[in-house]
Amino acid sequence: MIDFLIKLINITIPRIRDFQGIPKSSFDNQGNLSIGFREQVFFPEIKYENVDKTFGLQVNIRTTAKNREEAIALLTTWGLPFVKEEKNG
Repeated sequence: MIDFLIKLINITIPRIRDFQGIPKSSFDNQGNLSIGFREQVFFPEIKYENVDKTFGLQVNIRTTAKNREEAIALLTTWGLPFVKEEKNG
């Protein structure tokens, strides 16, 4: 699973056009992350020319964190890009 997470962060997510980051609201209160993909073609193992029909998929990442804040800190250290928070004022 570590290899999948590394590939997800470093290869798959950068292939998504106009990607703005993962919303922190994608975490549940137990520190688990759910990411939805509209198309499977973002994964490099999928050859676009061999795809007859696109479909979406859900990726769930279960962490050892005790809460949302710990999970965000953990996955930030791994390099997972989150939506930039706007500063007020």
